[in-house]
Amino acid sequence: MAVNGRVVTELGIRADPERDRITVEGRPLSRAPGLLYLAFHKPTGVLTTLSDPAGRPTLKEAIGPQPARLFPVGRLDYNSSGLVILTNDGDLAYKLMHPRYGIEKVYRVKVRGVPSPETIRRMRQGVDLDDGPCKPLRVRIEERRKTKSWLEIVVREGRHHLVRRLCAAVGHPVEKLVRIGIGPVRLGGLKLGMWRPLRAQEVALLRRAARSGRDLRERSGA
Repeated sequence: MAVNGRVVTELGIRADPERDRITVEGRPLSRAPGLLYLAFHKPTGVLTTLSDPAGRPTLKEAIGPQPARLFPVGRLDYNSSGLVILTNDGDLAYKLMHPRYGIEKVYRVKVRGVPSPETIRRMRQGVDLDDGPCKPLRVRIEERRKTKSWLEIVVREGRHHLVRRLCAAVGHPVEKLVRIGIGPVRLGGLKLGMWRPLRAQEVALLRRAARSGRDLRERSGA
């Protein structure tokens, strides 16, 4: 091994891999990449995975080469679009996905028909699905049209097709679903198919949200 061109022959020599050039048998020692956090605006028709045996488009192709191997935080189904967070921070990814931490997911949903006030009230109170009850944190109508409506639905769970099943259960099937927020991170003006690094403040707020969610659940005995 050599450090900055000097062959090391003694035990206990210290080197900083961030500042020093370290080689082993003439080859540079690879540096572990730092933690990366990306926000991606997933289009429909892209799988929230890194590979697909059937050859369908995945996140790996969509975001292109990155300095580290990144993994999606949770899933967003094939026919939905919106915010996906990718990171190599396993600890934070776990906290954002695990129900114990109660991270909010915000969706804009176009449904068939115009839900009545009674239907909205029923959704807020909770609806029994085949895998258990679903009680959103918030449900509100954003826009009413003749035969369609746009809703904002906020949930803390990540069950398979949860929002779609919730709307279908009250008689208003989903025609379009866009995830616009995960915890404090918002899709904002990020264009479809584009990605951006999360700001340091956003990462700090995600960690704080996970910590607050855990503390709240522990106090409530959940």
